[in-house]
Amino acid sequence: MPKRGQRGFTLIELLIVVAILGVLAAVIIPNVGRFFGRGEDEARRTERHNVESAVVALMTENGLSVIPNPVEYTGADGNAVNDMTAFPDSTSACGTADKLKDPDGNDYQAGLDKDGYVLYQHDITADGATSPTVNYITLSTTQYYYTCEADGTIRQWADDDTSIAANEYTD
Repeated sequence: MPKRGQRGFTLIELLIVVAILGVLAAVIIPNVGRFFGRGEDEARRTERHNVESAVVALMTENGLSVIPNPVEYTGADGNAVNDMTAFPDSTSACGTADKLKDPDGNDYQAGLDKDGYVLYQHDITADGATSPTVNYITLSTTQYYYTCEADGTIRQWADDDTSIAANEYTD
């Protein structure tokens, strides 16, 4: 039996508190989900901006009107890359005769002359023995994948398969 002078909450008071909590949850929970989605999209846009800025810096600082060895979008058979550690390398396949020169008149080099695409770094001495390099982007890999046209145009992809149009981000 309750002691004299003790009071509790009535059923109606408890129902009102539960109703208020329900209304607050109905308003807040959908907005939290929207904030998470917006943050991921903003991170993707920021990463793309960083890659675009790296290409602009590369072209400007080296006086390039075209990228010597672009990672081009070629339609259904193209591949995008997310390795940002060195400049695209084609010297194994075609030599250095088709490459543009850096501001000192040296051929662009890609370190040890390995096959494959890697982006946004070049050998500033082009001596073939040592590779002091200039990095234009600080990430070694990115979450998203990119292609870079010879004119510096960047395209961003969800994965390395450029044959699926839905994989490309257009904003």
